[in-house]
Amino acid sequence: MAQAFTKAMARNIFYGGTLFFFLAFLALTYQTHQAWPERDNHEALNDTVALGKKVWEDHDCIGCHTLLGEGAYFAPELGNVYKRYGSVDAIKGFIMSRPKDGVPGRRSMPQFNLSDEELTAVAEFLKYVSGINTANWPPNVKG
Repeated sequence: MAQAFTKAMARNIFYGGTLFFFLAFLALTYQTHQAWPERDNHEALNDTVALGKKVWEDHDCIGCHTLLGEGAYFAPELGNVYKRYGSVDAIKGFIMSRPKDGVPGRRSMPQFNLSDEELTAVAEFLKYVSGINTANWPPNVKG
C-alpha cells in the first residue's frame, strides 16, 4: 500500500536537496578558485594594461566589438586580435589608420584620436586579453 506524502517528507526532501546543491556549489567554487592561477598570467597585469582597459571602457568599444564573447556583434571579436596582427605596433597602426568619419556608406570604426600612450595601452590590453586561457574561444583566429 502506498504511503501518503506528508509535510515532514516534503520538508526533508527540501532540506536534503538544498544541502546537497549547496555542497555541490561550494565544491565547484573551490575547484574554480584552484584553477585561476593556471588560467591567467597575473604578472602581465600592469598599469599600461589597466589604462588600456579604462580607454576601452571610456570609448565604449564593447558597444560594437565583442571581447571573449561578450559585447555587441557589429564589429569583430577582439579577444584574439593580437594573434591576428602579431604585434602591438600592428594593432596601433590599424587603430590610427581609421578614417576620421569612418568609411563612407558603411558603419565602421571611427577615428578616436587617441594619444600615443592611450594607443599603446589599448594594444597592450588587447595583447593581455589574447593571452588569457579561454578554452579555445574564439574558435578561430579571425574571431
